[in-house]
Amino acid sequence: MEPIENLYFNWLCAKVVDDITSPVYMDLLTILHKTEFICIVPMDKNREADGRELRYYFTNETGQVGDSVWEEQPASVLEVLISFADRAEFQTDIPVKAWFMTFLENLGLEEYRQVSDSDLPTIENILNTFLWRTYDPRGFGGLFPIPHTQQDQRKKEIWVQFCEYVRR
Repeated sequence: MEPIENLYFNWLCAKVVDDITSPVYMDLLTILHKTEFICIVPMDKNREADGRELRYYFTNETGQVGDSVWEEQPASVLEVLISFADRAEFQTDIPVKAWFMTFLENLGLEEYRQVSDSDLPTIENILNTFLWRTYDPRGFGGLFPIPHTQQDQRKKEIWVQFCEYVRR
């Protein structure tokens, strides 16, 4: 019997890649799933909660039984990006996979279709820039770069950044 964590990871991956048997992006998705999402702006706790809520959708959809330890773990970056892509799809009618790829592009991760050991420091740096909000005040290095914004995107919750991004 396969561990629930593996089944869940495959379920997540199927939401954003066309073929989970292909090695394309799987290493990157693994890294994103092993990286804990960090809430710097208080309202981003909502994004973290959305990410964790995917676990309940998974258990309801598949009939798998989770345990409280697994269910209560902090959300991963992968979970947050997928749950946010789902919200973005609802708001814009752009598919989850397309939003997810936009997130990877905006973060500068889209080129890591396959990851080598020499890529790990760069990927870690990109994720730290995003998570610790040390990106450009206009959002470059984050999920939503906004070239002509007058507000510091590092201080805004992800949802507000998204709303400004789609309005431009």
